[in-house]
Amino acid sequence: MLYHSLNLVLLPETFAVCKLNADTAILGWMTEGAVFSITRTPDELSIVCEESLVPEGVTCERSWRCLRVAGTMSFSMVGVLASLVQPLATAGVSAFAVSTFDTDYILVKETDLEKARQALREAQHVLSQR
Repeated sequence: MLYHSLNLVLLPETFAVCKLNADTAILGWMTEGAVFSITRTPDELSIVCEESLVPEGVTCERSWRCLRVAGTMSFSMVGVLASLVQPLATAGVSAFAVSTFDTDYILVKETDLEKARQALREAQHVLSQR
């Protein structure tokens, strides 16, 4: 079931999803670049940032591409993430989501990008590049 037809923008950068110890200090490389996300829990510090900024030796998954939901959304919109991840799951594409106050970002592995694009288009989403 399609909840929303969304406009998605493919960001030009390649991203990494990093895992560090929960008590790791926030360092400069973590906050460089136009898009990054920092999440700390009692168990870990997770960083999503441009792959080129990650120093050697940091535990991470590399080669992620990022699709941003264009515009802003209100918190009353229900099913936004479901409308994105359901077609990806059906197509066998793993996704990593990052949400902000205004919008959502979906990361897919670069090797799955074309399959993800096709699945999202078939689900009536509109994709463009920045």
